[in-house]
Amino acid sequence: MIPAQFEYARPESLAEALDCLAEAGDEGKVLAGGQSLIPVLRLRMAYPSTVVDVGRVPELKGVRDEGDAIVIGAMTTHHEVLHDDLVREHAPLIAQATATVADPQVRHRGTFGGALAHADPAGDLGAVALALDCELVASGPGGERRIAAADFFRDYLTTALAADELLTAVRVPKLGNGWTSHYEKFNRVAQAWSIVGVAALVNRAGDGTIAEARIGLTNMGSTPLRASATEQALTGANTSADAIGAAAEHAAEGSNAPSDLSGRSDYREHLARVLTRRAVLAAVGTT
Repeated sequence: MIPAQFEYARPESLAEALDCLAEAGDEGKVLAGGQSLIPVLRLRMAYPSTVVDVGRVPELKGVRDEGDAIVIGAMTTHHEVLHDDLVREHAPLIAQATATVADPQVRHRGTFGGALAHADPAGDLGAVALALDCELVASGPGGERRIAAADFFRDYLTTALAADELLTAVRVPKLGNGWTSHYEKFNRVAQAWSIVGVAALVNRAGDGTIAEARIGLTNMGSTPLRASATEQALTGANTSADAIGAAAEHAAEGSNAPSDLSGRSDYREHLARVLTRRAVLAAVGTT
């Protein structure tokens, strides 16, 4: 299909981009990599008055080290994130999840910030941002503010960003030694959205037990979720398959898994338990 008519703006600085968004008001849309927005426009599921293309804004690109965190520019592509040395060293969970996003063509065009701002609960990176306790940096007329990942995702395709705000970067805390991670997902074909995905982070204590676990769930509700019951069950547990499997049985608690053509809610709940077990076992290196 052909999109409805809209005005097109292509700013070349962050200040210019914010001016364009302010002028567009509630009817404006930001174009980042376009891998999510363009299909929505073509299906006429959105009717923006103005599309603001931020592809030429240099302030939004790249990964940098800020001491206790790494900062990923919102317009950094999935391919760039996947192959970045800082990401691989300090946030391997991001690289693990990003490697599963769609296909190489999408990863070369799609952007880290664009995927998070789109806020599709079937997208892989929201659960990862939750598990890592990321902060999402928004810029607007009032200046810059940081939004915890737990507060960023409000509802289906809805975030805490105001209409005149732009997601500019994501701050990822450095976890330090002792943390291991794994991202596990289930989908019908390689390019498809996750039917369910699990982002697992595990910190081992000196005696080999689990000191802390963080589990993010993909596509188990209208937003990414933390499997808090499983996290609690894993704390202090040993890393045997039996102990991890017992904790994983709580993975779907508190979720609101959707039913659609890809699977019923009870099927997704089953997948959440199975994939959580696999993800945690892989994170701790237990076979």
